[in-house]
Amino acid sequence: MTAADRFLCAEAARARGDGLAGTAPYGVVWILIEYRDGWPPNGFDGLALDPVTKARVYAAAQALRARVLLVRRHGRGVPEGPRRWAVLRHHRQGAHRQQWGTWSRDTDLAGIVDALDAPGEPGHPPVVLVCAHGLHDVCCAVRGRPVGRALNEHWPDLVWECTHVAGDRFAANVVIAPDGVYYGNLDAATSVTAVRQHLAGRIHADHLRGYTDLVPPEQAAVAAVLARFGPAERHAYTTRTTRLERDRWNVRVAGGPPHRPAYDVEVRAHRSAPHQLTCRGRSRASAVSYEVTSITAV
Repeated sequence: MTAADRFLCAEAARARGDGLAGTAPYGVVWILIEYRDGWPPNGFDGLALDPVTKARVYAAAQALRARVLLVRRHGRGVPEGPRRWAVLRHHRQGAHRQQWGTWSRDTDLAGIVDALDAPGEPGHPPVVLVCAHGLHDVCCAVRGRPVGRALNEHWPDLVWECTHVAGDRFAANVVIAPDGVYYGNLDAATSVTAVRQHLAGRIHADHLRGYTDLVPPEQAAVAAVLARFGPAERHAYTTRTTRLERDRWNVRVAGGPPHRPAYDVEVRAHRSAPHQLTCRGRSRASAVSYEVTSITAV
């Protein structure tokens, strides 16, 4: 197979016009483990770690539905010093918390289990995660690594490359945690703009996949409000009620000043014909997209 014949899921998704809004997976807790060697296709699950420690971390993560990501700094140089781990927590009120530690031996990762039982510390800057997991999906490497390089040039202390974050077809994907915000379909230029605006408290609908503490129709509703009325900081809008009525959702999105008090957003879901959705997966599957049909001020 020549390079021209190779299937690339991100190119196919763009050609189909796959919608971004409403595609962020749920998550309010992230576990980061710095791993400087090659990442196996299945990430943390594939590491040959001390089995007892690995099982403890896995069980504690499962109990909280935490996403475990391997991370590394951009570039091929090997950083000095011990490797780091972190537990990041999202709170809807904006009091996001983090706990960081280091590890030299596998058993040091047991500190993650203790950190999951602790509240964590407020006041840390957010972490910018760029999916660059090439053994999981080719597009994550082809599109993610240039984004990692561009962001690293601006925010080297905040940016980490990471393993699979879901949504390979939207590569390059960037997750800002513990804010819980997914961006997709990025390149070097748009990623710098999106992150700069995010850090300034101005989240735009462009490239926004969604907020990870919301269900997909709510994500689509908030993105539509941002697109209609302009960018806003992460907690400017909340969802008060979400009702399914026949084939559509009605989501009430509330915002404080200077925004209007609330909007009723009508969202419909559409299921696509089956397609190959990832570079590695040969089977076909349908995808759900969300269409906002109306926004009404309350």
